[in-house]
Amino acid sequence: MRFLNEAQIGLIRERFGTPVYVYDQATLEAAADEVLAFPAPCRLVGRFAMKACPTAAVLHILSARGLHIDASSGFEAERALHAGIAAERIQITAQEIPKDLKGLVQRGVLYNACSLHQLRAFGELCPGRELSIRANPGLGSGHNNRTNTGGPSTSFGIWHERLEEALAIAQEFGLTLSGLHTHIGSGGDPDVWKRCAEMTVDIATRLPDLNRLSLGGGFKVARMPEETSADLQTIGAALRPTLETFIGARKDFQLEIEPGTFLVANAGAILAEIIDVVDTHSATGAGSDGHTFLKIDSGMTELLRPSVYGAQHPLTVVAHGHPAASEETDYLVAGHCCESGDILTPAPGDPEGLAPRRLARAEIGDTLVIEGAGAYASGMAAKNYNAFPEAAEVLIDADGEARLVRRRQTLGQMLQNEL
Repeated sequence: MRFLNEAQIGLIRERFGTPVYVYDQATLEAAADEVLAFPAPCRLVGRFAMKACPTAAVLHILSARGLHIDASSGFEAERALHAGIAAERIQITAQEIPKDLKGLVQRGVLYNACSLHQLRAFGELCPGRELSIRANPGLGSGHNNRTNTGGPSTSFGIWHERLEEALAIAQEFGLTLSGLHTHIGSGGDPDVWKRCAEMTVDIATRLPDLNRLSLGGGFKVARMPEETSADLQTIGAALRPTLETFIGARKDFQLEIEPGTFLVANAGAILAEIIDVVDTHSATGAGSDGHTFLKIDSGMTELLRPSVYGAQHPLTVVAHGHPAASEETDYLVAGHCCESGDILTPAPGDPEGLAPRRLARAEIGDTLVIEGAGAYASGMAAKNYNAFPEAAEVLIDADGEARLVRRRQTLGQMLQNEL
């Protein structure tokens, strides 16, 4: 396991119960350092896309390490402010216009307009101000269509062929377009990044007031042993000639990258209790369509990615209260929701398919450790489905101590807004 050992797992389970998220400060800090070492030819700002894991304790650690914040809604910006992040270190890049956009801007939060409508709305609310725009350069990269955020099949950003309309709106309201942002998706191919950077630079040359350029995030993270993570040094080296030519002698130019998954994915895990073992094999031995299922007290209420994307997460059975088994068995893992799609072992990239995992023989009461659950887990779960409360969150701090950073939700808290 990446940062947990069996002794820690037993202690955390006994102290905080299950299901429970566990984050590791050392892993978070190492990832932040890797992002901030991106080989930029100018001043670099790394932004954490907080939608990946918006827990305040995580924001504190990454901010203290030097990262700024990218918020995907006005509510996320407010959440970051509430966590103590300075307004000028927060930028909003959202699908909808925040309800209090003017107030957030007046407090110092940066705004990144993602459509012509958003740009006009900003102009009407905040004429004469400075902002950035998100452009769709016409190309994307991702391991499936649902993680591809560039090209003609995605709604994110102002289509590159409509830039003149954006410039006209900016002129109408006296806006300064000082920033340009693109995001191609969750890929790791340096050649694709280079091509997208060249397309982005072509757009950037048409913005006379530009002094910062964001290449977005989406750097591929290897959760499973057979996967390969994006190499930021290799990607940066591939982009450098293009960026150096564009930036030239400008001393005040700023390059930004804003990964989410890359920073937190492997810094988080979920501990769940195995609550049942179900066998669907034929009692007579005829046929081969049956399976053995492990049922756990977690699932899509804590981790939705397998159900949505067919995403793969490392799974480990840890014996609880008895010696570990020496033999292994093929299992499918089912979540606790009354939902056929609540499966933790889908076929890779196919939420509809099933792919048994070879795991240590499990008993009811054992712990299932779900790794790679730091990104798009607590922040993107099917919270309160079947009225299950939100799980607690625990941080293993710099001293190796496990401490609670979010309490487990109660049923009363879940019901408090009902009339």
